[in-house]
Amino acid sequence: MVAPRLSPATVPPRRQTAFWLVFGAIIALAGQQVWQRFAPEKQGDPLAISLHAFEKQNRLTVFSAQLSPVVTSEDERLMGVLKSRQVAVIPARVDYTLDLAKLDASAMRWNEEQRSLSVTLPPLELSRPNLDEGRAQYLREGVWITREAQAKLTRDNTVVAEKLAAEEAGNTVLMGLARESARQGVRQNLAIPLQVAGFGDVKVEVRFAGE
Repeated sequence: MVAPRLSPATVPPRRQTAFWLVFGAIIALAGQQVWQRFAPEKQGDPLAISLHAFEKQNRLTVFSAQLSPVVTSEDERLMGVLKSRQVAVIPARVDYTLDLAKLDASAMRWNEEQRSLSVTLPPLELSRPNLDEGRAQYLREGVWITREAQAKLTRDNTVVAEKLAAEEAGNTVLMGLARESARQGVRQNLAIPLQVAGFGDVKVEVRFAGE
């Protein structure tokens, strides 16, 4: 039996802003390297420049969700004489990442006439839910709950909480927020190396396969 789940809360905007500032700084450093490799007088291949901006990133966390699954487990012992029940609220964090190693030239298209770069991102990957059992809240019911019964109730709740957190993280709303965060971040930061390389104000269009 599973009790209704609490509504998930995304990472505060301030944290996301700080993340993209840090990511922007990394891209700016990459831009300096691009400037050295592709000076304005020999602008070079815009696709190669864009790929170079990501080549040292490997995996990029674009979004995180804080979830609070509410779960219930039950236990019976001595042929049903001893019955116990535990309700738990266990905070969990799930990260949404991009595997930048999967980005190659085939995922990018440069339009010289429109001065635009189109990028197709690989699917988002969700981390295994990280349960914070140190902040979990428990409500136990039973006349007498043995140590063994309590340990089993906690284990069962942990298993269910991880499963529910993974399901909740994949819902339409959170996936939409994560994809939009990825699009915005990649769009904003891919433009920097191209500007540094002398391509001017480039329009960067970012989407996921199938969109």
